[in-house]
Amino acid sequence: MTVDPMLSSYSDMLFQGTVVVYLLAMAFYAVEYVSARAPRAAVGEPAAVAAAASSGGGGTADLGIAENADVPPVATSDEPGGAKRSRASTFGRMAVSLSVLGVVLHLGSIVCRGLAAERWPLGNMYEYTSAVCLAAVVAWLVVLQRGSRRTRGVRRLGVFVLAPVLTLMVLAGTVLYAQAAPVVPALQSYWLVIHVTTVTLATGLFIVPGVASILYLMKRSGRPAGFAAKLPAADALDRLAYRTTVVAFPMYTFAVICGAIWAEAAWGRFWGWDPKETVAFIAWVVYAAYLHARATAGWKGRRAAAIALTGFGCFLFNYFVINLVVTGLHSYAGT
Repeated sequence: MTVDPMLSSYSDMLFQGTVVVYLLAMAFYAVEYVSARAPRAAVGEPAAVAAAASSGGGGTADLGIAENADVPPVATSDEPGGAKRSRASTFGRMAVSLSVLGVVLHLGSIVCRGLAAERWPLGNMYEYTSAVCLAAVVAWLVVLQRGSRRTRGVRRLGVFVLAPVLTLMVLAGTVLYAQAAPVVPALQSYWLVIHVTTVTLATGLFIVPGVASILYLMKRSGRPAGFAAKLPAADALDRLAYRTTVVAFPMYTFAVICGAIWAEAAWGRFWGWDPKETVAFIAWVVYAAYLHARATAGWKGRRAAAIALTGFGCFLFNYFVINLVVTGLHSYAGT
């Protein structure tokens, strides 16, 4: 198996271009976030919550009104000709366009990498990280596409979604970078396409609810005040985290099952309590508990967000510690 150096070079250049485009998109999302006006109801939201808590009946209803009252109104202009998009909205739309351009470049980088090495481009941590970031950005764009009036203002969260994506991509392009080359024998299997691809997609999707849960807790606490006031409604962030997890969890479940089947074929056992297998299973249990608690016990709010962040923390531990520090049967992933 040979490696095409030209295609490999194109892949690297596209990857670098993707980082630049994502950085510009994040900057434009940040401009939109900073330029957006804090809704009037959101500025007084902590006081409204306190009043609801201290009053008798109707406290829950008042809290719901306070949380949903920070949906920003449609920007208008006093100039003749009717409504016009605000400057913040213009930057937001530019950020989305740059995100789409970044996805195109990103996909081109991954495709060129696979063609250069004549294999599925998920054979090392550099390629895996790049694909995870692509899945996260695509998931974010899908969220925006399916947005509604109840989630107006969610677009401004793009700066918080792209921040971890860019961090991972810089890490991939520097510390984790590996030249295009054939994979080790253990990865020369069709299960690489099935198992690793589904794990990659699920991991990328889980970035979105992880970010949404963090912002939800900040919104509910109201601190820092100026920052939290510009966030979307708390219940909108809660719905975003839940609905994205509902999509990602079955995909992750399928990936875990496929991993066990591949392990039996490669190592003669379905499960060996390898460090990565163990942490992956713990993450699965945590997210299963999250969905179960919401579906049966009606858990929402802080408790649900705490469970979601615990699962996201397991993913981060698996990525940074298990993949890069701990030695195990999956240690070849860092090569």
